[in-house]
Amino acid sequence: MGCAAVMIPGLLRGPVGAICTQAASLRSTCSTVRHLSLTSVMKSKRKTDHLERTANIVRREVVSAAKVCGAASESPSVKRLRLLVADKDFSFKAGQWVDFFIPGVSVVGGFSICSSPRLLEQERMIELAVKYTNHPPALWIHNQCTLDSEVAVRVGGEFFFDPQPADASRNLVLIAGGVGINPLLSILRHSADLLRERANKGSGYDIGTIKLFYSAKNTSELLFKKNILDLVNEFPEKIACSLHVTKQTTQISAALKPYITEGRIMEQEIRDHISKETLFYICGPPPMTDFFSKQLENSHVPKEHICFEKWW
Repeated sequence: MGCAAVMIPGLLRGPVGAICTQAASLRSTCSTVRHLSLTSVMKSKRKTDHLERTANIVRREVVSAAKVCGAASESPSVKRLRLLVADKDFSFKAGQWVDFFIPGVSVVGGFSICSSPRLLEQERMIELAVKYTNHPPALWIHNQCTLDSEVAVRVGGEFFFDPQPADASRNLVLIAGGVGINPLLSILRHSADLLRERANKGSGYDIGTIKLFYSAKNTSELLFKKNILDLVNEFPEKIACSLHVTKQTTQISAALKPYITEGRIMEQEIRDHISKETLFYICGPPPMTDFFSKQLENSHVPKEHICFEKWW
């Protein structure tokens, strides 16, 4: 591909950081992009700088042009974007994020992909869901982004679920807080694709059960409710969810009520799912990810079975 440096601003900052130990693949791109990235890290003085916080995290080196082909409100504070990425060299694993480059904007975002890799394979589309903040990329997405807006994306992150067909069967416990649902929804959707493949072909990865614990302030801020419940209903013996609201002030709808608990996710609920076959994926505010990862370690869950990502 040609060098995309003309599209890429110099100072990079965004709302995602990742901690986990897994390998991810690298691809080569032009040295100008690498130089820009390194220069940005050296110049940055902000603790919240996306590239600074993710400087040691593996990322693909391919920067791909993308076009906005859909936008909708997912909640009062979150906008969902659908991007067309025609570049066949662009791929990602469920749970990874993108560096999000916007022409004319002097900082760059880091946003987790919430769609499944299958959507990209079939339609060359990825989806992001971005919360409104005064962070310039988020402001652009909420206030200036239009259909056919052109951006660029680069995949990064070591927080992902990418089992191979012959791997041992695993159960998943996904623990999400707020917009931390994004990478976990990608993993949930990928798990559903694996279940469908197994049902249709009788072969492929044999995934165990998947339990999602998801907490937000209120039901209007529980993102992707319909998508999540559709998957629970499609695979009732495999996928389950426990939705938590901490500051609900309105009546909860009858359709949601069976899945809702008022109050935060409790450690005992998580502890009940511990087994040798279970992997834990946690994404949310730093105090939440710290709390649950520590609790799991204290319950003797091997560190390699605990993967977490902090949203700042």
